[in-house]
Amino acid sequence: MGCEVQNVTLLARTGPDPFSTYDSTCQIAQEIAEKIQQQNQYERNGENTIRLTVTIRTLLQNLKEKIALLKDLLLNAVSTHQITQLEGDRRQNLLDELVTRERLLVASFKNEGAEPDLIRSSLMTGGAKRGVANPWLFEEPEETRGLGFDEIRQQQQKIIQEQDAGLDALSSIISRQKQMGKEIGNELDEQNEIIDDLANLVENTDGKLRTETRRVNMVDRKSTNSPGQLRLWD
Repeated sequence: MGCEVQNVTLLARTGPDPFSTYDSTCQIAQEIAEKIQQQNQYERNGENTIRLTVTIRTLLQNLKEKIALLKDLLLNAVSTHQITQLEGDRRQNLLDELVTRERLLVASFKNEGAEPDLIRSSLMTGGAKRGVANPWLFEEPEETRGLGFDEIRQQQQKIIQEQDAGLDALSSIISRQKQMGKEIGNELDEQNEIIDDLANLVENTDGKLRTETRRVNMVDRKSTNSPGQLRLWD
């Protein structure tokens, strides 16, 4: 994996700066890999490599000390709860990669194990780059900073409980609205029945009025056509 980088933020506030320590450790490993490659080229050309060998030995010792310092910083950060155990495990994986890288560099320097070209290809990729964020530190939310697993679990459970309470309240509101909708629907049905009854009543009344009107008209015509009968009654 190498020393890949991602967005990070500084968590440890006391003692040596883990950010610069990790970054400088990666840079030393990168420099060693480059000088070992340079040494191999010199040896193939028959050039003197004594000074370069001394430089590599010094850098390897410096790399070893840097890795030891990172171990101490990580142990202190976890034990003092400056970072979570989960973040501690993530940094431990990065540290393990550095240790493996150191062993490969030592083996390459001593011409043991892997071939120089294979060592170079595996170590020269993903090296520390200036201006890029450092993976040793992690963007951790402010509310979880310094909390342990149990505390984070309790915080998550509290959030879940609050969400459940909100969902229960929303469900209650929806149920009330559904009930109101049913009641409004029932009331509309009753109103429609009343309107239908009124329509039937008006229609019946209208029919009766038309019938009575026809009878009155018939009586009126008969009265007009029988003047003698009207005089008998006078």
